[in-house]
Amino acid sequence: MNSTRKSVKSISGFLALVAVLAAPLATAQQAAPANQQAAAAKFLGAITSINSDTLTVKTAQGDSRQVQVPANAILKRVEPGQTNLSAAVDMQYTDLAVGDRVLVNLDPSSTAAVPAALRVVAIKAADVQKKQQKEAEEWQRGVGGLVKSVDTSSGVIVVSAGGGATPQTVTVKTTQSTILKRYAPGSVRFDEAVTAPITAIQPGDQLRARGQKTTDTLTADEVVSGGFRNISGTITSIDPASSTLVVKDLVTKKQVTIHMGAETQMRRLPDRMAQFIAMRLKGQAPSGFGGGAYGGGAYRPQNAAAGSGAGNGAVGGSVNGAGNGIGGGPGGQRGAAGGSGDLSQALSRAPAIQLKDLQKGEAVMLVSTQGESEVTAITVLAGVEPLLEAPASQDLLANWSMGSSAPEAAQ
Repeated sequence: MNSTRKSVKSISGFLALVAVLAAPLATAQQAAPANQQAAAAKFLGAITSINSDTLTVKTAQGDSRQVQVPANAILKRVEPGQTNLSAAVDMQYTDLAVGDRVLVNLDPSSTAAVPAALRVVAIKAADVQKKQQKEAEEWQRGVGGLVKSVDTSSGVIVVSAGGGATPQTVTVKTTQSTILKRYAPGSVRFDEAVTAPITAIQPGDQLRARGQKTTDTLTADEVVSGGFRNISGTITSIDPASSTLVVKDLVTKKQVTIHMGAETQMRRLPDRMAQFIAMRLKGQAPSGFGGGAYGGGAYRPQNAAAGSGAGNGAVGGSVNGAGNGIGGGPGGQRGAAGGSGDLSQALSRAPAIQLKDLQKGEAVMLVSTQGESEVTAITVLAGVEPLLEAPASQDLLANWSMGSSAPEAAQ
């Protein structure tokens, strides 16, 4: 998904500080009249400029506010994710920088045009970036795929990861401290995901998890899941004006209107790549799929057999192989030259297309939001005629969709 989007998850703990700091901050404030206490406002935002002892802060509501920070103001620094001030450390005013997020409590006794701060609690932008990178790497090393089973009593989720005739089975173990989130209906934006119990996860859902991973087991720190629809069919009409196309579902034999959103990912498989993937899905392709043009490297027909591709992308990377994947991390790990690789890597190498590049009558495979007659596409793959004969093709596309439409690193 677009790596420039901002996720709010890393500041969720910081927002919890609002409740902590809502209490009176000093004896004098406790003794103040009710109307004076009401004037002791607070606001949260990001520093946009620093001029002498005055900060300009763009608040969460989008407006700009100025605040003067006197020498006797309390200045604290907290790490991203902290929910209280127990681990906060003192900081100097000179340590503040543009981009830092701050929670400002105003001095109720201040009557100046630019109010004075009583306390400023900051999360350094550099600390957010470090946490973002760490979480990106954790998502990158995590697992993504289709849920095979859920044991709510033990907190164990079995996931079918990767593609091909024999996808890997990974056991995801959750604990009381595991963060469980669920994509909102009609959305794959991580910042719109909501906390949900493990009972919300159902077989057939797509799931992504990060945590401590061994070969076939992952103890999850965080899990995001959602229920989506897989559709394979033939295009019966295209309406560029409304950014929609109508597909006849090969399974239900019904017409489905597909809405193409701004974040819909569209790819077309070159003929040779489609044929090779189809062979692999049927268990007929050589094991050296992962390297070279079809695996870690960019798709180049002229060196398809060389096994020497050096591109970055992988499952969990963005579909352009160079952007941010789940957690906003790097485009993925390099496919091992000549190794087994992952079929989803090849999908991430397929050329991007637009709605105008599709034609009536051609076959497409897609993953969409839930719906009967109208859905919003998450990923669309054209050039798939050879794949439609392979039973494992739907799982392949679903796993690719989950890997490339992943949560982004928080800001």
